[in-house]
Amino acid sequence: MHDPAGWDWLQDAPAAVPAPAELAPACARLFATADGKLLLAHLRRTTVDRTLGASAGDAALRMLEGQRALVLRLEALARPAAQIAGQG
Repeated sequence: MHDPAGWDWLQDAPAAVPAPAELAPACARLFATADGKLLLAHLRRTTVDRTLGASAGDAALRMLEGQRALVLRLEALARPAAQIAGQG
């Protein structure tokens, strides 16, 4: 019996995890659009460029660092392969 308020939705088979070789081009295409650039800039402003005061608690610092890591990972995936090759 299906219980919409319950946990049975967890029983669905997990989606296959795409290989990094698939993710990078998809991310680059996504964030190359005007909307993608707008979103990535917003994510950067609200995480990477954000500072917390000296009174920030441990939980807040850890949360922000996790968010920063995610945004930096997205930025790295969004970088075109030609740009990455030129940096090495």
